[in-house]
Amino acid sequence: MNKKNKDTFKRSDIEESLIKKFPNISKSDILLSIDTIFNTIVECVALDEKVEIRGFGTFSKKLIRPRKFINPKTKKISYLGETSTLHFKPSKTLIKK
Repeated sequence: MNKKNKDTFKRSDIEESLIKKFPNISKSDILLSIDTIFNTIVECVALDEKVEIRGFGTFSKKLIRPRKFINPKTKKISYLGETSTLHFKPSKTLIKK
């Protein structure tokens, strides 16, 4: 875990944890595995699929409604269409820890 803020868990924290837990597996293999898992999650969510990892949480696509915004410099009103973002909902067991 990150020592500064225990509410965040970065990719480097995952790497360090796996390297310590599996010293017989090379660092490059661990990094390749992490990349593969993350890319698979992102691809599935991009295709409107929901990815659930039991005991960890659920990844899904969250739609953000269309909206207008004002450029503070030019005061011009512009419109931004509907966008989507990756949403993570932690499982109850992960929240308890």
